[in-house]
Amino acid sequence: MRDFQFPGRSPVRAMEAVAATSHPLSTLAAIEMLRAGGNAMDAAVCAAAVQAVVEPQSTGIGGDCFVLYCPAGKAEVLAFNGSGRAPAKATVDWYLERGFDSIPLRGPHAVTVPGAVDAWCRLLEDHGRKGLAEALAPAIHYAENGYVVHDRVAFDWAGPEADLSGDEHAARIFLPGGKAPKAGDVHRQPDLAATLRIIARHGRAGFYEGAVADDLVRRLNDLGGLHSHEDFAATKGDYVAPVSTSYGGYDIHQMPPNNQGLTALLMLNILSGFKLGGLDPNGAERLHLEIEAGRLAYRDRDRFIADQDQVDVPVRELLSATHADRLRAAIDRDRAMTHLPRVDLPGSDTVYISIVDRDRNAVSFINSTYHSFGSGVVGPKTGIVLQNRGASFRLEPAHPNAIAPGKRPMHTIMPGMATRNGRAVMPFGVMGGGYQPFGHVHLLTNMIDFGMDPQQALDAPRVFYNNDIVEAERAVPAETIEGLRRRGHRIAEPDHPLGGGQAVLIDWEKGTLTGASDPRKDGLALGY
Repeated sequence: MRDFQFPGRSPVRAMEAVAATSHPLSTLAAIEMLRAGGNAMDAAVCAAAVQAVVEPQSTGIGGDCFVLYCPAGKAEVLAFNGSGRAPAKATVDWYLERGFDSIPLRGPHAVTVPGAVDAWCRLLEDHGRKGLAEALAPAIHYAENGYVVHDRVAFDWAGPEADLSGDEHAARIFLPGGKAPKAGDVHRQPDLAATLRIIARHGRAGFYEGAVADDLVRRLNDLGGLHSHEDFAATKGDYVAPVSTSYGGYDIHQMPPNNQGLTALLMLNILSGFKLGGLDPNGAERLHLEIEAGRLAYRDRDRFIADQDQVDVPVRELLSATHADRLRAAIDRDRAMTHLPRVDLPGSDTVYISIVDRDRNAVSFINSTYHSFGSGVVGPKTGIVLQNRGASFRLEPAHPNAIAPGKRPMHTIMPGMATRNGRAVMPFGVMGGGYQPFGHVHLLTNMIDFGMDPQQALDAPRVFYNNDIVEAERAVPAETIEGLRRRGHRIAEPDHPLGGGQAVLIDWEKGTLTGASDPRKDGLALGY
């Protein structure tokens, strides 16, 4: 009998292929692409495009993406950085001279040039079997003909209603009748459908050149942004070397900086010195150790992680056993640390996609516009929501993550991949802005240390340290809450679910796949 600590569901088990996303229409599109002869990469781009329509608060073609990919299930992990850059005119001095002390969360200055479309085109060209037009067809259908707003989407949509009302083009599209749609309402985005048709016909150039780029650059400039046509035309993603560590007999891979994925590896390195498997998985001691490891890892994240094309990030030192030992020694199993700086980790809206196909191509794919509806800036003619990823930059000239021309900001969205004995084992991810390293570590340790299946590991209750408060989901046992309080933690129940994840586990011996999708979102896993 499964021990349900959170309203749960059974994992999805199959032999040929499994797709797991945070929206039913996205998962269905991925499965239909696979059954039509596409591979995991075709299915991932197709699913991401659908979610760019049906989860407009979370993602879109005005955002970024990162991908980890194991072709044919081999342990060699390909990593693609599809994150965009600051405009060429953006400097710390420009903002300081005009009285800014930080990059605003909303508006043109939060917009980095979107990298998603460039990434989709490159990944399909390099690894897909189908063309871009076929991958975008379901998204175009839903944008044009309409889609039913799902419950979690409606919950997230309602939050930024005031921000959307401040932009006439955002309000026209996303506040029909002056209100955010409710669950069960039908919504359409005909302008976005037309834009997707242009991209399907012209590929990358259909977004970064011509009428679409004109619409976006003109709108950004009208609002005071520094963006140029040259910034858009120069956008190009990169294949990069993933960063990795070992935990419990598995190799865990993440995107390198500018991505925050290294934060999860730091947490795992710290926790590897404790025997978590002998503890209660939902007990105070286990969660206390996770919280304290996270606090130490996030301190390093905020000190060091930035764009490696422009600054030196000491990756090897940060992932060394010596560094992990030094951090671990600061943890008291019975008392919360009091010497660490305050950490403020805003949440965000993101979509994560996990797919494994019949050839065991394994894709871990994440796409986002960052905060709900990103910058709140929408292309008047194109219907494109532009991300606010630039809000992650600092305006401290000496900080590694200070804004600079053509620089990528520290990025929160992080796909994960586990390998073992020369083979891919599991593409996985947990969405949620700053929560994501916690989410990755909680999922992995639930499975590796406590023997949970992927669905149990996602269902299990979560905690998150943020703003000097431990946010504890309602399903965390009362005695655990009391045990955390005794250790000096301040506890509060979050007003929103903590994250949302997907995973597909490969069993090479049995020839099976096990998929899981987080009940905190609207989605599901499907397989055949």
